[in-house]
Amino acid sequence: MRFIRNIILAIAFAASWASVVAAQSPTPQPVHYWHVWVDSGGTTHQSQCEFKNFNPREGVEPTFVNKLPDKPDHVVIVQFSKGWVSTAWHENPVPQWIIPLSGRWFVETMDGHRVEMGPGDVSLGEDQGSKPDAAGHIGHVAGTVGNAPATLMIVQLDQKVNPNVSCSDK
Repeated sequence: MRFIRNIILAIAFAASWASVVAAQSPTPQPVHYWHVWVDSGGTTHQSQCEFKNFNPREGVEPTFVNKLPDKPDHVVIVQFSKGWVSTAWHENPVPQWIIPLSGRWFVETMDGHRVEMGPGDVSLGEDQGSKPDAAGHIGHVAGTVGNAPATLMIVQLDQKVNPNVSCSDK
């Protein structure tokens, strides 16, 4: 469990170029992630959020650490081929952090918001509990973008979703 938590911390710290700047700066720099969440009506949305709880790490200055309260369960590496698009709208199987390692992919939520991501981007998939809309869509649809496969690291969490909350305190 400690190993998985260390992986999450390392990924969160290295998630964007801002973390490189933070290592050279006396204050932590903003690091963003996309949050796929469900509102009280059951519709999914995506919000850009920010990791906020960076604290100086003693003995390794200037380094900042944000220990997430998430409880990891599994780490999965998945590769989707060039041109892949999910055949059906679906929910994430469990709350999970999704970190592109190579290639690009997209996520489109029920509100029509489409976000394309690649290496350096992070998404938190918490769309469990969504309800079908008039077109029968539930959760999200996803696929690859461009002329290459997309390889993703997925850190599945052992926790429940807090519905109707976007950008919880991370």
